[in-house]
Amino acid sequence: MVCKIPEPGMKLMEYQGKDLFRRVGIPTPSGVFATTAAGVKDYIAGHPGSWVIKSQVMMGGRGKAGGIKFADDAAQGETLARELIGKVLKSIQNPDGEEVKSLLVEEKVDIASEAYVSITIDRAAKKPVVLVTAQGGMDVEEVAEHNPEAIAKYWIDPAAGYAPFIGRRLAFAAKLPEGYRKAFPALLGALYTLFMEYGANLVEINPLVLTRDGRVIASDAKVDLDDNGLYKHPDIAEWNKQSPADEDQAAAVAIGLGMSNYAKFDGTVGIIANGAGLGMGTMDAIRSAGGEAANFLDIGGGAQAALVKKSYNLVTSDPKVRAMFINIFGGITRGDQVAKGIVEAVAGDDVRKVPLVVRLTGTNAEEGRAILAEAGFVPVETMDEGAARAVALAQGAA
Repeated sequence: MVCKIPEPGMKLMEYQGKDLFRRVGIPTPSGVFATTAAGVKDYIAGHPGSWVIKSQVMMGGRGKAGGIKFADDAAQGETLARELIGKVLKSIQNPDGEEVKSLLVEEKVDIASEAYVSITIDRAAKKPVVLVTAQGGMDVEEVAEHNPEAIAKYWIDPAAGYAPFIGRRLAFAAKLPEGYRKAFPALLGALYTLFMEYGANLVEINPLVLTRDGRVIASDAKVDLDDNGLYKHPDIAEWNKQSPADEDQAAAVAIGLGMSNYAKFDGTVGIIANGAGLGMGTMDAIRSAGGEAANFLDIGGGAQAALVKKSYNLVTSDPKVRAMFINIFGGITRGDQVAKGIVEAVAGDDVRKVPLVVRLTGTNAEEGRAILAEAGFVPVETMDEGAARAVALAQGAA
């Protein structure tokens, strides 16, 4: 069984990313977000012209998958919107496909040139790195493979921050057409402001379009935020609840976890751990013991009893789960709080009870073990011991 662990962070739809772009002053095409064909028809009827209808999905290659259409009038826009909404788009990046539930209707811009710009974290350098190339409109990975010298890079010192000379240097190094060069330093500064203020892992514009009338516009938007910083932006955190990409993400958000903190698999041993690394290590231990994980659930640091209970109920709501292994290392997370949550989770008749194995180490672990012992549980000492016991219990319950 191949387990795909959710990638960390909150990935935004294109229309959401462009909302953030406009907040920091990055120009975008005019348009509207729509969830119905009637909405597309009404907008185009009120704004005559040529329009691009873009499927709002969390996958690359949507154009090649048929997820982008062009309309010149309201009737055509409505017809195309009906074709797109409900359609499952499939690509190399997502062979299982994703259903289109919403659309972005944007003006069709007259393109003179396409460039690429992004900011991400270089973890080795411990700095944000900016990538710029004049070869926009295609995958930057292809540019890096076939023409790496076309990509200009600059590592920004967070202590010093961004300065306009960085944008000017990158524009010349990447050989951007002259029409970009006046607007590019301010645009890159705005992109860096977004990156820092909203706690992004990645911001990308591909393509950054130079129009024939001289405008520089973000024609696409890819934004990946660190969901640990969403408490600073409650309005953006609310987007999590409105449009999670799949059922697992929606379930995680519903109980107060991040979108990337939970995923279901095909095994029979449920897992709760604190930290993605410990969660993946627990899955490996389950497999080494001869079993398969039913899920990945990272409960995070500082988890309180209420969240432990909600997480337990979420995992055991999967009928495939025949045993549970809770593996907690107490750093920020207190062992006694986890233990209280476990005891509360299995109390009463409104929860599904499965054989349970618990490993607590670190902060207040002794207090937590005492709480568990009083409730009739026998904690294990090591991860391998806990994995072996959980697998045996799951197989015994089969």
